[in-house]
Amino acid sequence: QVQLVESGGGLVEAGGSLRLSCAASGRLSSINAMGWYRQAPGKQRELVARITNGGNTNYADFVKGRFTISRTNAKNTLYLQMNSLKPEDTAVYYCNADGVFLPRPYWGQGTQLTVSP
Repeated sequence: QVQLVESGGGLVEAGGSLRLSCAASGRLSSINAMGWYRQAPGKQRELVARITNGGNTNYADFVKGRFTISRTNAKNTLYLQMNSLKPEDTAVYYCNADGVFLPRPYWGQGTQLTVSP
């Protein structure tokens, strides 16, 4: 099993920056990729950014150039550096981990980000 705990959310003004963290524990060696997703009220959960064990990253178009995903070499902490935040970035942000030998994708409990105009 994999346990994921997010932190770092909060209230920030538009144009500001914030860094989210996700502490991972459990079967870390079975994780092939980790990512950040978000869900705004009334909307579906959507991919924000994802990073593989090989360091390959992909970003949603709406965060390219503003957000950066990174991970410690030990794979036990995932980060999302968010710059130039916009009110439309307001959402609950979830950490995700998946792997071929994991029974299912794992999710954290989420952390709320609110960006004020």
